Amino acid sequence: MFGHEKGSFTGANRQHLGYFERANGGTLLLDEVTEMPLDLQVKLLRVLETGTFMRVGALETLHTDVRVIAATNRDPERAVADGRLREDLLYRLNIFPIEMPPLRERREDVPLLVRHFVSRFARDLGSSPKRFDPLAVEQLMEYAWPGNVRELRNFVERMMIMVPGEEISLSDLPDPMRGDVTESFRNLLLADEFKSLRDARAAFEKRYIERKLRQFGFNVKRVAKALDLERSHLYRKLRAYGIEILRPGAGDDGSGVLGSGG
Repeated sequence: MFGHEKGSFTGANRQHLGYFERANGGTLLLDEVTEMPLDLQVKLLRVLETGTFMRVGALETLHTDVRVIAATNRDPERAVADGRLREDLLYRLNIFPIEMPPLRERREDVPLLVRHFVSRFARDLGSSPKRFDPLAVEQLMEYAWPGNVRELRNFVERMMIMVPGEEISLSDLPDPMRGDVTESFRNLLLADEFKSLRDARAAFEKRYIERKLRQFGFNVKRVAKALDLERSHLYRKLRAYGIEILRPGAGDDGSGVLGSGG
């Protein structure tokens, strides 16, 4: 954290610059700060208060000017009550708190995160990106994701490695995810009036778009972003499926009701 001088202890074969010294003039992220040993929390508090520190084995006081971001998956106040986090350090860090809701409370982010991780792992693996079909994406949005974004990231990596071909379908998902298929979509899957796979996909896509419109209060701009579509492309789909957004005003941020065209 603070660095050390050469020879300051056994094994210190060279000078080491600590995080505060290397981050001077920039930003330092302290991840899982509630897991930090209490004696180190005392030293951290001193640096935050004075902006100064010393390398281990040094006589010179160094100055640092960093923006500190502290992250934790624990409730900080509960961590204080449990003796895992110093109360004075919490008050010093808690100048501008930002609470990130768990993934299950922002499920509209799932398609965007899936797309990001697919691109990332395709690059890392040196392969072409795979495509999640709409039914699989819908089911991923229904899953609770107890492990949050890390679980989603690991899941996408596993699918990229394990699933052959270019498309990941609902049947490729593990049982815990497929077991949560909602009744309405189960009925859609079992419907026998479809003449072709194209008709089945169209029926799902129409229902999916209608659901997203309701989820985002008929805000076409937000729906298009959630679906990763240009607004002009989404409007073409609305016309093709006979979906009308009936509301006062001509903007995309008004409220309204959903109707079906002829």
